[in-house]
Amino acid sequence: MRRDGTVSSARKEAAMRDFVDHALELLLKHDMAGFARLWAEDGVLEFPFAAPGYPARVEGREAIREYLRDYPNLLDIREVTAKTVHETTDPAVVVAEFTVAGVVVATQRPYELSYIAVITVENGEIRRYRDYWSPQAAAELLGGTDALTEAFAGGDRG
Repeated sequence: MRRDGTVSSARKEAAMRDFVDHALELLLKHDMAGFARLWAEDGVLEFPFAAPGYPARVEGREAIREYLRDYPNLLDIREVTAKTVHETTDPAVVVAEFTVAGVVVATQRPYELSYIAVITVENGEIRRYRDYWSPQAAAELLGGTDALTEAFAGGDRG
């Protein structure tokens, strides 16, 4: 911390990288409740490339927790095969590019998909997470568009 009470740009960048690393660790541990706790109470998860029938926006920590709850039953993420974190001109925003690999639980087929996330963090919590990924690529990995929609748009979540 500087004498004027502000934090240096390098320290903010390191904190954002640590935040992204922690989030990815939670995904690897299949700790979806912990991952959801990273969001602010009124935080938002957005999918700008959402396919038809797929939610474009999930609002609130509890809704995000519920949305993510069954993720490990769909995809068994086992490793992060690539990761780059980009600093932006806004110290609250970070851009994370990453690729995860694992298996589709239902088919045991290999799963590897790249994502770009634009994450706004305030007071140590995610205010907004824009998740850019390819629904078409995910559909192919999951076994088709119907499988993607069933897996991520609701289906039988109980």
